[in-house]
Amino acid sequence: MRTDIEFQQLEQFVALARTRNFTRAAAELNLSQSALSRAIQKLEDQVGQPLFERKPREVVLTDLGGLLLDRAKEILKLVEDTFSLLSEAGRHGRIRLGAIPTIAPYFLPGLLRSFAEEQPDISVVVMEDTTENLIRRCSHGEIDLAILALPLIAKYLQIESLFDEELLLVVPSGHPLASGKPITAEAVEAYPFVMLNEAHCLSDNIASYCRQQSVQPVTVERISQLATVQELVALDHGVSIIPEMARRVDVDDRRIYLSFPGEKPMRTVAMMWNPYRYQSKWVKVLMEHLRGEAEGKAGGSTVS
Repeated sequence: MRTDIEFQQLEQFVALARTRNFTRAAAELNLSQSALSRAIQKLEDQVGQPLFERKPREVVLTDLGGLLLDRAKEILKLVEDTFSLLSEAGRHGRIRLGAIPTIAPYFLPGLLRSFAEEQPDISVVVMEDTTENLIRRCSHGEIDLAILALPLIAKYLQIESLFDEELLLVVPSGHPLASGKPITAEAVEAYPFVMLNEAHCLSDNIASYCRQQSVQPVTVERISQLATVQELVALDHGVSIIPEMARRVDVDDRRIYLSFPGEKPMRTVAMMWNPYRYQSKWVKVLMEHLRGEAEGKAGGSTVS
């Protein structure tokens, strides 16, 4: 067995083992499928035995491949941690921060502004993505920290709740629900809803509240951006439910925000990280700053 296996070969092997598909792995690695196939074949020639069992739609690790996978992950993590440690030894730090679209534009500007004032030598690179993709990126080490909303199913990742936030009903100005009378979930059910699509966890928070109230509003439009939802509400396409942090930055008087009496729809904002990967001191500094900022954001409502 030859022992001159390259670091890049291990990365390619791990990617294929994770995706179980040459096409997906090649796309992830920015390689052609034929180039990846040649690289894996070369690795198998070096090892002297097959590492994958080729099937029509996927590849499956052999027993030897499973043994190599465990060691390859250890090697890759050791190299990554070594370079992270060397980077930290420098003067300037760099953090990769992820956030979901219903949090990033509303919570991050103030957070990043105050953090930059305290830590001018630390740069923060923001990646906005859906919950599902942020979980994957955090698992793979593509981001250091993520800010999202509960509930989350994230195996092997650590999650810490930061604060609870009320979800507010938003209606166009002059709408019957904005008459000043207390609103109820039953009254809201009579009006069409403009909602984010299912990729956004906010839709799950709203659906959960509606189920608790035994109501089922009719959704007439599914949108990918919260700002578009707000604009469609202003144009009288329907009503919606919006996080309070989005209301705080909304100065458009074409929309009115209302708080439900009694039990209110809520969401919990949390941070997530991978405890099995190296965490630089810069990331830990940001986490502490985030906890402090979260205490201020957990204050009262600013409902009209």
